[in-house]
Amino acid sequence: MNIPVKNSPVINPFGVMSSSYSEQCLRFNLQNLRERKNDKSKPPFSITKEFILRFNQTKNPKEKEELLNLARKSILRCKRKLGLRTLGTGKHVHLPTAWTEIVYLAQCKGKIQDEALNMLYISMDHASFDYEHLPALFFLAESVLYRLCCDAFLKTYLYSVEIKLTKIAYLIFLRLFIYFLYGHLGSFNQHLLRLQPYLYALSFSGDSYDKYPNIFSNVQIILKIMEIICERELLSGSFSNPVENENQYENIDSDMEHVQPRQGGYEVSSLLWHCVAAWTCVQKNSPQLNKVLEHLIFHKTQLQMKCWMDSALALLVLGEAAKLNMDCLKTLMDLMKDFLSSIMTVQNQKEKCKADDLSWAWNVVYIYITTLAEACLYAALSNLRKTALVGFCDCKSSQRDILLLGKSEEQPELRNTSILGLLDYFSSKMSDNCDQVIWIGYYGIVYNLVKMSWELRGEEEQDGLRNSIWQTLQKIKDHEKDGRVHIAINIAKAELNNPMDPFTSYSTKVSPNAKDEIFSKFIGWRIANALSKLFFPSINAHILPSKKPLIKRDGMKHLYKKQDSMKKRVLHIIVRKHPSVSELPMFPYPDFFTKSDEELTRIIDRHWQKELKIREEEDAICKAKEREDKELEEKNHFTEIMKRREEKLHKKTKPYELPTRTEVIALEKKMTQN
Repeated sequence: MNIPVKNSPVINPFGVMSSSYSEQCLRFNLQNLRERKNDKSKPPFSITKEFILRFNQTKNPKEKEELLNLARKSILRCKRKLGLRTLGTGKHVHLPTAWTEIVYLAQCKGKIQDEALNMLYISMDHASFDYEHLPALFFLAESVLYRLCCDAFLKTYLYSVEIKLTKIAYLIFLRLFIYFLYGHLGSFNQHLLRLQPYLYALSFSGDSYDKYPNIFSNVQIILKIMEIICERELLSGSFSNPVENENQYENIDSDMEHVQPRQGGYEVSSLLWHCVAAWTCVQKNSPQLNKVLEHLIFHKTQLQMKCWMDSALALLVLGEAAKLNMDCLKTLMDLMKDFLSSIMTVQNQKEKCKADDLSWAWNVVYIYITTLAEACLYAALSNLRKTALVGFCDCKSSQRDILLLGKSEEQPELRNTSILGLLDYFSSKMSDNCDQVIWIGYYGIVYNLVKMSWELRGEEEQDGLRNSIWQTLQKIKDHEKDGRVHIAINIAKAELNNPMDPFTSYSTKVSPNAKDEIFSKFIGWRIANALSKLFFPSINAHILPSKKPLIKRDGMKHLYKKQDSMKKRVLHIIVRKHPSVSELPMFPYPDFFTKSDEELTRIIDRHWQKELKIREEEDAICKAKEREDKELEEKNHFTEIMKRREEKLHKKTKPYELPTRTEVIALEKKMTQN
């Protein structure tokens, strides 16, 4: 299947908002501009409706080049305001303004649109949570939904911009759900009402996306989040204070009381609570981790509840803990093994035919596959990455040839829920009439394998992991005949914005800056951190800011200093240093002994370089003297030969040298006289 990539038509950026909402955003931007140090310095350029129309419609090459240069300068300014290299922190960063500008720039066709959407996706992935971001987040949500419903649905085929928009919308609504759990959406009912028409249209997109589970999963999460939020916010309109659950476990740290927040009647599941507790124990290196994981396994049946949004967050948070701890990774894989075993039994299949209670189960499976693929790439230790790929043991199922099972051969059991274990299990059960969980799970494995192989290009440190994934993809390419699986490969290629075949492009070395972000690396850590502060508040923790009026620009300088100091204490990135990530250091700053060792190494290297230079000079002098001695010896040897020749032949000529003319004449006279 060839997936055409086409730019979307021009959309009036101000048509996304109503007049009141757009005027509010414009007044906010103008206020920030006026309250700078000097009102005399006005911005030389700003994105307007007229600029976007001119950019998309002009046919004059000279004017097109001028507009493109202006758009590129705006892109550079937005990069700085977004703080793409500093995880959205710094004095120069102002996310609401940058998000608004980047949405407008995304209306420009071509490379500007692609770069703007990539920047927005990266920012949505790593930006921190702040109550002041909410108006801009609602503006982004409405803009993206407008593009999906009023533009993407009009197409009869899938295109790359649509994939990016669904990924961005997924991150936006995940953030809105965290704000909902904090109780910060109570004053945004009008904004929620404005989103409902788009969500209603999006709910009818099943026919458009049912062949593309990677997109349909994001859409289902968006709809589920808004279903929960609107039911609590718009119907109840009030919030109750967090209350303690009556079932509390003993022998847990005193700062980890079993509190489950209720937001407008919404109570988070115990499974999610324990996953957040496990992540907190890993961060604090708490000895209570094993007890928390035991209680977590006790609530494994909650993964089968129809209200699956908590299950999705639980897998996301536990996946972040699994990137650092082997016990958490094992617990994560055991949860999915129990979930798949229970929903795939004959009894549960019959119950499903009667009540259709498990029609949502594929969402949980797909989220798990994506989470495990991220752990396979970004786990802190190589042992964790290997385990996420092949499992905890060298089972026969992980070593057998994928997709080479005959019909007469007995189909394998679900022995482990690693990447290759699930691929073996799903591929053995694939058929035209197989269960939805089977083919979507298989689709998700293949789709993420292609993205993983692309992410590992040019990385010599992970040759083993890359080769294993490459060999698996080669077998799928050579032996898989199901068209739905080949669609997964084509969709992954389209998302990577490159028409090249992923099976033949591994020898190409690509610089880290040339690759787009294809996995969300930080949103899981941001969510786990925010939920940890919500469920287990401590005195020194920097929780989300409470509702407060807009701060004037004069006070922003002191605010940034205060926030920066707090963020430096809290910020602890769990993702290892990776060439595809930005140039940020992903490890803590070195201690005194590490610095001393590095300084000593530099001193030794410096002296060694000097020693090598001295030795090279001495070698050059010795070689020159050897050449002179050799030339002198050859000269003396030649002189000795000539002396002996003269004594013996009475000739002073050199060997093979003709005598002079006078000597010849004298010799002839002598011969005639004789």
